[in-house]
Formats: sequence, C-alpha cells, structure tokens
Amino acid sequence: NSQLENARLAYRMEWEDAFRAYVSGLDAKKPVVICGDLNVAHNEIDLKNPKTNEGNAGYSLPERESFAALLSAGFTDSFRCLYPEKVLYSWWSYRFQARAKNAGWRIDYFLVSDRIRENITQADILTEIQGSDHCPVTLEIDI
Repeated sequence: NSQLENARLAYRMEWEDAFRAYVSGLDAKKPVVICGDLNVAHNEIDLKNPKTNEGNAGYSLPERESFAALLSAGFTDSFRCLYPEKVLYSWWSYRFQARAKNAGWRIDYFLVSDRIRENITQADILTEIQGSDHCPVTLEIDI
C-alpha cells in the first residue's frame, strides 16, 4: 500500500529531522560520535545494486537527502572519510544467498563531529565476522 509507505516515510523523515537537531545540539557542547545501523545506503557505492534498489526503503531519495543533511550539519562518515572509493558492505539480506554473493549494503556507520575528523586513525567493516545479517563496524580515534 503506497499510502502506508508514504506515511512511514514521512514519519521517518520527521524522526530524522528531530535526531539531526538533537545531535547538532550536543555537538554545540562537545564532539559527538554516532554509531549504529542507520538504515540508509548514502551513495551508489554503498550498495551492490543501486539501480534496481532506487526508491526502495533504505535507498530512497528522501532518506539519502536526509543522511546528506546530517553530514552537512557537521558530521563526517568515518569510513568514507578514510576510504572514499572502497567497496565494503555491512549488511546482507538473508534471502537469495546475498552474503555469499556479497550483494550487500553499507548501512552501519560511525559518524563523528567534523571538528574531530582529523582524529580518525582507522575505520573498518569486519565482513569476515558472521552470526548476523550485519557485521561489525569499527572506529579508532585519537582524542
């Protein structure tokens, strides 16, 4: 039902606006590190099949624009900062042997306040660790 999907997307965008305002407020007081499954593949490089997933949940234009707005609000994607062209994924569907085929998405992130981006020493995606549809992401930062 497209009406239900539109309502879900509108709610998500409202939540993301509130989240961006909240972390921006924190960032005004001290540097912030955000970690988690943010459920959005920001750019084409961040998922195996961007063309066929265009508009799907996690890769819709409003979601990607909202993620870009979060970055523009003063945050850095630590992995992309160090590896602008590296292709690694952090999530694979349990369906269609997606992990075995490496048909994944990079939706798990460490974002840091722009003012500490120079302190990032390492960011990684540990694709070899299994046990979930996600794999761990790591960040090393000198503070």
